[in-house]
Amino acid sequence: MRRETITGDITPEEFNDFSSRVASWIGNYFHSIEKYPVLSSVNPGDIIKKLPAEPPLQGEGFDKIMKDFESIIIPGVTHWNHPGFMAYFNSTSTGPGILAEFLIAALNINGMLWRTSPSATELEIVVLDWLRRMTGLHAAFKGIIYDTASVSSMHAIAAARERSGFNIRVKGMSGRKDLPLLRLYCSEFAHSSIDKAALTLGIGLDGIKKIAVDDEFRMIPAELENAISEDRKKGMHPFCVVATIGTTAVTSIDPVPEISEICRRNNLWLHVDAAYGGIAAVLPEMKWIMKGTENADSIVINPHKWMYIPSDFSAFFIKDKNILREAFSLIPEYLRTDDGSAENFMDYGIQLGRRFRSLKLWFTIKYFGVEGLISRLRDNILLSGKFEEWIDRNKNFIKMAPVHFGTVCFRGVKDGLSKDELNTLNEKLMHNINSTGKIFISHTKLHGYFVLRVVTSGIRTELRHVELAEEIIQQEFLKL
Repeated sequence: MRRETITGDITPEEFNDFSSRVASWIGNYFHSIEKYPVLSSVNPGDIIKKLPAEPPLQGEGFDKIMKDFESIIIPGVTHWNHPGFMAYFNSTSTGPGILAEFLIAALNINGMLWRTSPSATELEIVVLDWLRRMTGLHAAFKGIIYDTASVSSMHAIAAARERSGFNIRVKGMSGRKDLPLLRLYCSEFAHSSIDKAALTLGIGLDGIKKIAVDDEFRMIPAELENAISEDRKKGMHPFCVVATIGTTAVTSIDPVPEISEICRRNNLWLHVDAAYGGIAAVLPEMKWIMKGTENADSIVINPHKWMYIPSDFSAFFIKDKNILREAFSLIPEYLRTDDGSAENFMDYGIQLGRRFRSLKLWFTIKYFGVEGLISRLRDNILLSGKFEEWIDRNKNFIKMAPVHFGTVCFRGVKDGLSKDELNTLNEKLMHNINSTGKIFISHTKLHGYFVLRVVTSGIRTELRHVELAEEIIQQEFLKL
């Protein structure tokens, strides 16, 4: 007996109807986003309780899907696009990038080889060169798109390990008597992704040397040079230094020119983590932050952190891509081609599958233009300056770190309280501020103090939102 099957996607008519309704929902969402509490107030497990344990046997209509999306999913969303989202590095997306994501999903290409989608490969080459020019990076750098800075930095350290000359690609690292302890250097304020890269690549936490910082939380070059010398005397093999432009905790800027000279003298790979701060170099007045990067071997900049590109998008730049190829290229017969000089991005990392991410950077730059992006980035920095001025004038608060970009670190102060009591006060202050639902801020720790962070890098954040933040922070502090 012949069995009937139902095949096929939704009809073009249904798709046009549903997609226009989703687009309308997104437009209304951005228009009325301030009606939502920035930080979701659900408790762990609340969303799970509202979702059925078993998948639906029969398909559900689009109305039902959207109804559940609004009633179940949205209450558990923390709204990163909200102008009151002032925590972490507040990644905000824009219309052009969102529309590009729509097309990326529709085309659904895998850009592993040039032939699997020539446009994906060649657009990636061009738009990353646009970004290189916009930020003032040296012409020797060539770009590759990964998903996050964590993955970009891991590939940088893998390239450094490959260049160390121990043939780790073939022989690995375990059970070898001829392999000394490889040593990686970064500051005390380097991102945790550097530690995770060391874990992933077999360097291990013992292979990382954290270098002390100065009063402005910048790596001290003399301490780095001393550490390299001492480690060599112990029989270790220094191979890589990671400097940061815009540390996550306080957005400090390591002295890259001095660090790069130390790396040159000691033949060490220099990777620069500029995932957040590097975007600021689009501004003519901020080009100075890239000084010294011309001597680096690799650098990462994340347009999804502060260039309004929908997550995820990490731009990795490296001078010698062949080192990455030597570290990662594996070509099974079914992926061999006769494309000659064509670029195959699968050769430069652990991923085989590659999304058409370049399309969303292309859409965004084309829509806003370089000048439009400059004006928006400049406004973000001006807003942080306004908030910094308010902190400096306010006797209830003290600034804890220099302000270079869109992030201000501060804490509340009260006479007669011990450090522990002040820490308790500031932690409670942060929770009380976030519970208002109007703004969302985060924290770090400096010199043992619990420190609050306000970030004004969102494209929808205006002066009125900064003034609202000042009002809420002051009111909640006075209640303590």
